Amino acid sequence: MNNLNSILIEGNMVRDPLLRTTPKGTVVCNFSIASNRFYRQDSNLEKEVGFFDVEAWGKLASACANYGRKGRGVRVVGRLKQDRWVGNDGKNHTRVAIVAEHVEYRPDFKKPAETVSAADGDAELLAEQAAPMYEMMEDKRLEELQAIAF
Repeated sequence: MNNLNSILIEGNMVRDPLLRTTPKGTVVCNFSIASNRFYRQDSNLEKEVGFFDVEAWGKLASACANYGRKGRGVRVVGRLKQDRWVGNDGKNHTRVAIVAEHVEYRPDFKKPAETVSAADGDAELLAEQAAPMYEMMEDKRLEELQAIAF
């Protein structure tokens, strides 16, 4: 029997995804996400940021490379994987990464900088109007995922 190893994490991509191919021809995409946590300490609101490495394989890797970009919001569902190795210095090293099984992207309302014109001021207004609706949809989707997971 396998033990439970599941993770759901949301955040923003820290850098553009890196797509590569293994010697056997399998496609793998690596990217990192930053996830913020806010908490109250005394009367101050504190912010804690965690950085997590993610890897996706196969068709999901190609999709991540196509749709992902630095700063884009993502939700990753997957499992944790621990790599262990002995370095050239003889010391033991470990690394924990998330192996993605499903990746969702937040809506991308911004156009690339070179195509933005003065007439695109409506895009910002549209993004502001859509944000509350997206948050409502996001909460509903999170409830669905939690219902499935538990």
